[in-house]
Amino acid sequence: MSKVKLNQRTAAFISSQLDVIKDNDLYAFFRPIQSKQDTEVLIEGKRVLMFGSNSYLGLTTDPRIIEASREALLKYGTGCAGSRFLNGTLDIHLQLEEELADFVGKEDAILFSTGFQANLGPLSCLTGRNDYILLDERNHASLIDGSRLSFSKVIKYAHNDMQDLRSKLMRLPEDSLKLIATDGIFSMEGDIVKLPELVEVANDFDAVVMCDDAHSLGVIGERGAGTASHFNLTDQVDIIMGTFSKSLASLGGFIAADAQTIEYLKHTARSLMFSASMTPASVAATLKALEIMRTEPEHIEKLWENTHYAKQLLLSHGFDLGDTESPILPVFLRNNDKTYLVTKLLQEEGVFVNPVVSPAVPPQESLIRFSLMSTHTFDQIEEAITKMAAVFKKVEVESFVNH
Repeated sequence: MSKVKLNQRTAAFISSQLDVIKDNDLYAFFRPIQSKQDTEVLIEGKRVLMFGSNSYLGLTTDPRIIEASREALLKYGTGCAGSRFLNGTLDIHLQLEEELADFVGKEDAILFSTGFQANLGPLSCLTGRNDYILLDERNHASLIDGSRLSFSKVIKYAHNDMQDLRSKLMRLPEDSLKLIATDGIFSMEGDIVKLPELVEVANDFDAVVMCDDAHSLGVIGERGAGTASHFNLTDQVDIIMGTFSKSLASLGGFIAADAQTIEYLKHTARSLMFSASMTPASVAATLKALEIMRTEPEHIEKLWENTHYAKQLLLSHGFDLGDTESPILPVFLRNNDKTYLVTKLLQEEGVFVNPVVSPAVPPQESLIRFSLMSTHTFDQIEEAITKMAAVFKKVEVESFVNH
C-alpha cells in the first residue's frame, strides 16, 4: 500500500505541477550550461547573456581563483573523506575560518559544506523545546527547514514588518530563549532587512539575532562584509551566516559568532558533524576570492554601477521592480503562465533569467529574477533590457503594457 501511495503522490505532483508546462515547452529549470558561469554562457551551442547568476562579483572565472583551486587539488587531493568532526579538518579550513571571523567582525567561525547546511546547523540545535524561533515570512528555505529540525516553537512575522515582530514577541514568556532569524538581502525581492529596527526590537525582548548574509557578502557593508557591517551593527548581530557559492565563487558556507557559540556548534550541529567537510579546492577558491574581495574594492564598485544603471533603464522602460535595493532586480509579471512564457522567449532571444512562480510566491507576485554581476558591460545590460521590453510587449504583460 505504501508503494501505491508514493506512486500516487509523485504522479499527482508531476501531473499538476510539471506536465502542463512541459507539454507547452515552457519548462525553465535544470537548463544545462556548456561553459563557465560568466556574463555569457553557452546553451545548446548558442551564446546566451547570463542574468540569472548569483556570481555578483564575477569571480567564478577569475584565473587566480582557478589556479588556487588547482594547487589545492594537487596538494590535498579531491576530498577529505570524512567530516570536520573526525578526519576531515585541514589547515586551510582553519585558515579560512580565522579570516572569515576577522572579516565579519566576530570572534570565531565554523565552515559547513554548503550554505544550506550552515543554516540548518545553528537553527536545529541552539534552541530547545521551551524556546522560540521567529522568522521573516520571506526567509530563505534553508532558514525555514533549519527551524523545522528544532524542537522549538516557530513563529513567522510579516515581511520586514517590525511592528508585527514586536507584537509576536510580546506574547512570549519573558524567560524563554528567543532567536530571530532573517535574511540580510532577501533573495527574491532584493530588499534589505530593516536591521536597525529589528535590533531595537530584539534588544527590548532580550532576543538573539541571526542574519543570513548569503546575498549580502560581497554586495553591501565595508569591503562587502555584509548586512551588519552595512548598518554598523556588527556587535548587535549575534550570529552571521554566509555562503561561498555567490560572491565568493566557490561552494560552502559558514557561521560566525562568539567563540563559545562556535565551540557549541562544533559539537552539536548535526549538519556539520555528520557531513563531509568542504573539499580542498573549494576552500582554496574561497580563500583567494576573499582576498580579492578585501583588496580590490573596484569589483563591488562596478557591481553597484551596473545595478544602478540597469535599475534606471528598467524603470524607464516601465518595468515593475517592487522594492528592491540590491543587484537582485525582481521584474514582476504577476502571472504564472506569462512568467514561464517570457522566460522561454527570452532564452530564445539569448537572455537567461530565472522564473519565480507559485508555489514559491503567490501567483500575483510571480516574477523573473534579473541579477547583476560586476563583470557585465553596459552594452550587455542594454541588449538584455531591450530584448526584455520587446518580449514583454509581445506577451502583453499588463503592468508593462499599461505603463
